[in-house]
Amino acid sequence: MPQGPNVLGESGLPLSFEVVNPEQVGITAPETRMGDSLRTWVRSLSVFQKEALVASSRTGLVWRLSSDEGSYLDGHDEASCPLSFLTVGMVASYMNEIMALAKQQNVAIHKLRLIQDNYYTMEGSMRKRTMVGGALPVELTVEINCDLEDPALNTFLLNAISASPINGLMRGALESLFALSKNGRELDLGKAKRVAGPLCADPGDHFDQCKFESSTLKEPLVEPQGTTPKKEVSGGTSAAGSSLADEQNRTLNIGGVCTLREDGIKEIIQLQYSPHGTSFKLLSEEVSINGDQGRAPDASTYISAGVAFCFMTQFGRFAKMLDLDLEEYRVVQDSHFSLGGASGGTGEAGKADPLETHVYLKTSESDDVAREMLDISEQTCFLHAFCRTDMKTKLRVVRV
Repeated sequence: MPQGPNVLGESGLPLSFEVVNPEQVGITAPETRMGDSLRTWVRSLSVFQKEALVASSRTGLVWRLSSDEGSYLDGHDEASCPLSFLTVGMVASYMNEIMALAKQQNVAIHKLRLIQDNYYTMEGSMRKRTMVGGALPVELTVEINCDLEDPALNTFLLNAISASPINGLMRGALESLFALSKNGRELDLGKAKRVAGPLCADPGDHFDQCKFESSTLKEPLVEPQGTTPKKEVSGGTSAAGSSLADEQNRTLNIGGVCTLREDGIKEIIQLQYSPHGTSFKLLSEEVSINGDQGRAPDASTYISAGVAFCFMTQFGRFAKMLDLDLEEYRVVQDSHFSLGGASGGTGEAGKADPLETHVYLKTSESDDVAREMLDISEQTCFLHAFCRTDMKTKLRVVRV
């Protein structure tokens, strides 16, 4: 059964919207370092419900996004799960680069649909502190109708994939950086590596000051689509509360299907195969790429929110499973990406810096327990594992 109030469902707010008063809220993007720098604020609303504000130095926009979990974590299933945001942002970014590269090389694409599968693992015991989250290679199927012959098409698509900014999080092994505050006082870290510079200011309750206006799209930016069709996933799970089991050895599979609408909006159907759950439709659009207008969150906004949401979930899960006091918890995460190799005109593979995350805890637990909360949350976070694992996207091409 769901635990805690359904804050997202009862708030009356859209699950996703552009924040029209970021100055009043107090969120600003970090200084541009590589092409696009994003600052993500996330706070816990109720057990596993969370909201994020994401500010981009490239677009100048701030988006509010929200996340929930399904029955596997005793959630209300009110919004997309954390892992879905990275899948949505990733497949949207691949669509950006394919279309931009096609325009540069005068490649006529008549039909195009991207089908992506992200896989993760969770193994070990939480009580024994041996539980570890992992990330497995991504699978991308490109359904396409174009005039390129097979060898040229394969090279074209591999170049587009490499050009995506998320390539920077996948290639090599990026060790994330952290800072930690407990009850308003900064703590030395345990195993985590310290971010350079001072601790960022705690966003506190500034989220409540956000204002929005009706979307120019005249439709929700995120909508539930019903239960995801069943799919056999080796090591997959679907049982209620399964993600709270102390001993785990399971595989997670989040899918995304991306199509480009005639109005320029990318429509992504997020599929939750394991743990089995609800599908959501999310919309995405860039700013000033091929005339795009930024009417929905851009790819890097989704990616940044996804990592921060997933990390936050691990704090809630650790505290719940070990019955620890964690009254409030928030993060400020900075992510730095290059421009897309095709969409940004760099002609290079996408790059990224290590993620920089500032953590704010309100707890009666000891300083050592607060440090352990951070260390175990990083250890069990699928998307921090995604960053520290060197991997490639496996490409499959289907002519349609």
